[in-house]
Amino acid sequence: MTNWRRLRRMLATALALVALGMLPPFALAQEEEATAAVIAGESVARIEALRARADVAAAFRFFQAEETRNLGDLVTLTQIPAPPFGEGPRGEKLAQMLREAGADDVSIDEIGNVIATRRGRAGARGGAPVVAFAAHIDTVFPAETDVSVRNEGNVFSAPGIGDNTRGLVALLSVLRGLNAANIQTAGDLLFIGTVGEEGLGDLRGVKHLFSEDGPRIDRLIAIDGGASDAVVAHAIGSHRYRVEFTGPGGHSWGAFGTANPAHALGRAIAVFSEKAAAITAQGPRASFNVGRLGGGASVNAVPSSVWFEVDMRSGEQAQIDALDAALRSAVAEAVEAENAWASLGDPIRAELVAVGQRPAGRGDESASLVQAAFAAIASEGFEPKALASSTDANIAIARGLPAITLSRGGRGGRAHAPDEFWVNENQHVALNVLLLVALAEAGIAER
Repeated sequence: MTNWRRLRRMLATALALVALGMLPPFALAQEEEATAAVIAGESVARIEALRARADVAAAFRFFQAEETRNLGDLVTLTQIPAPPFGEGPRGEKLAQMLREAGADDVSIDEIGNVIATRRGRAGARGGAPVVAFAAHIDTVFPAETDVSVRNEGNVFSAPGIGDNTRGLVALLSVLRGLNAANIQTAGDLLFIGTVGEEGLGDLRGVKHLFSEDGPRIDRLIAIDGGASDAVVAHAIGSHRYRVEFTGPGGHSWGAFGTANPAHALGRAIAVFSEKAAAITAQGPRASFNVGRLGGGASVNAVPSSVWFEVDMRSGEQAQIDALDAALRSAVAEAVEAENAWASLGDPIRAELVAVGQRPAGRGDESASLVQAAFAAIASEGFEPKALASSTDANIAIARGLPAITLSRGGRGGRAHAPDEFWVNENQHVALNVLLLVALAEAGIAER
């Protein structure tokens, strides 16, 4: 009970500071920053009651006993390539594993999301909410990447092994634990492998889930990220563009005086950087980055086409919109200046092609789902923190729906790098938390 006494002292102190105006009750965290959670007493009581149940304790024991099988599943799924827009083979394997784990129904929708249902006693038409787990199937790596898993002790290395293959394993393990402990929920539970979370996938999987063609989802628990004490309760949004400059081109000597798309590109980046720096220097945190550029045919040819790609992020949509406006203004100024200089040929033009838009949003830390996550993490001996990030939960959070992202378990590093690794360290803690939050929200149907 030591952890609970410490938690109650923390809660009392935090409430006192709020009352004195020294601590905001719900401060927005940033991607690398976190705020200590404020947990309501009733949320603590909800989780305490669940932990006291014999069937929940049985599920906890199952998670620890399943460690070897989980590691085998991790290797199996990691070694099936799942590049952007090529998640199909891994999705098919995940669907098979969900069926074998005891899901009542498993299907793959028209864009590749794998959706497994574990029916609750009340059913989808009942009063209990439908709670969905979601872990993304895709990785950032192209199809030809070597995804062979290397293992030294508790360290497992391979591209995508943590982000987010381990999330898929957590998804499977929670389903198996519910069945092994014979826990019947009131509301339906969905176990979903999503496509298109990474890069230019632009959250296409979860966007489809929350479209008119998607299933009913009342609560979303995304499984991603590694910190056991973290609850992603706020959404970092982003706008991403490919900016393309085109013109007539020509020989660098013979066509000198022709408007040059490359010169306009350079000017656009320089002007945008100045405008964007002024925006990010004040107000809520925001960032901008030109990450790729290319085009042209030869060192002695005026290019007919060049391009760059830019990413702009913030937890506040107004900051993203301001950066977006700055980019458009900089590109227009650059094109105008280059065309004004030119003395030959047709003018150049520019086009902004959207390659990704993730909405920003501020979640409600007092919401039942978030509070359950805070209390569940605290019950495992951690001091829970709220933070903002860019995950599959973005869409729901931005729409004001209950959604969070929780840890996939273990400890990882070097995400999105070829030497990515995941450490098998207390993996059951995240599974315990995921189970507790789902049960707190979907409810348990008593026999």
